[in-house]
Amino acid sequence: MSSNEKKISLRPDLPFKTINNLLSSGNWVYEKSAEHLKQFALSVEQYNVLLILNNLDGEPANLSTIQNSMISKMSNTTRLVEKLRLKGLLTREQSQENRRKVEIRITEKGILLLNEIETSQVLKEKEIVKNLTKRDMLTLNRLLDKLKS
Repeated sequence: MSSNEKKISLRPDLPFKTINNLLSSGNWVYEKSAEHLKQFALSVEQYNVLLILNNLDGEPANLSTIQNSMISKMSNTTRLVEKLRLKGLLTREQSQENRRKVEIRITEKGILLLNEIETSQVLKEKEIVKNLTKRDMLTLNRLLDKLKS
C-alpha cells in the first residue's frame, strides 16, 4: 500500500461498533423476512403495505398515510401500491367527495393472503428471535425505542 492510500479499517470505538451491529442485524432480519415472504410472491415492503391496510378495518388510506406508516420511509409507495393492485390485493380509486384524493383499500384476496401468511410468519418471527428470552426482547425493544427518541 502506498503512503498516499488510506487504510480502511473498522474502528474499535463503541459507537461505531454499535451502529455497525445495528445495521448488520437489521439487514440479517430483513433478509430472513424477505426469504420467507418470497414464497408468497411478496416483498417485505409489499407485506408492510398489506398489514397497514388490513389494520384500517376496511377504511381507505391514501398514499401519504401508507408512506408515513411504512417501516422504511424510503419505499416507493406509489410503485408498491401499483404492484399490489395488479396482483388484485388492493384497490385504488378516486374519492367520490374529492376527485384529487385516492382511496386505497385491501381486497378480500389481500386479506386471505395475509391469513395464509399469518401462521408461518409467526413461526418465522419466533425462529429469528429464538436466541432471545422474553426479558431480552423487552430490553432490546426498550433500548431501540430509546435510541430513536
